[in-house]
Amino acid sequence: MKKTTIVVLGAVALLLVGMIALAAGNDKDLNALEELQGKEGVVYTSFACGCCDIHADYTKRNTGMNIDVKQVDPYSLDEHKEELGVPSSVRTCHTTIIGDYFVEGHMPLEAINKLLAEKPDIRGIALPGMPSGSPGMPGRKTEDFVVLAVNNDGTTYEFMRI
Repeated sequence: MKKTTIVVLGAVALLLVGMIALAAGNDKDLNALEELQGKEGVVYTSFACGCCDIHADYTKRNTGMNIDVKQVDPYSLDEHKEELGVPSSVRTCHTTIIGDYFVEGHMPLEAINKLLAEKPDIRGIALPGMPSGSPGMPGRKTEDFVVLAVNNDGTTYEFMRI
């Protein structure tokens, strides 16, 4: 009985040490998520979109944000993207506004966390296309998600790979 207790206590101690180490390594992500608490975001979608609500729910569930989904006709959606500075080469079916940034497409939470933690001087980030397995899209992930940063002048560069 004593050996079992020692083994269990040892396992619990290792688990706690692992959890502390994991939490310490994710301070940036946790701080970014804390900044989002209670803030609002807006997802602009078209009426014909079936995946946008799913992605908005994913974002809300994983950030605790109050996400408002505004459905607009496709023509005004393009006009809105133009005003935001979303290059036509990276446009998708929906655009999320979080703070001063746009988030274009089926963006994984890791990229949103990085954006909010680093606060780069850019307009936003984009995941072009509708990659299989990305948040809100069916199927399994078959390749890296290449997230692009959109500079203030509209040029892009690789922000991260997931």
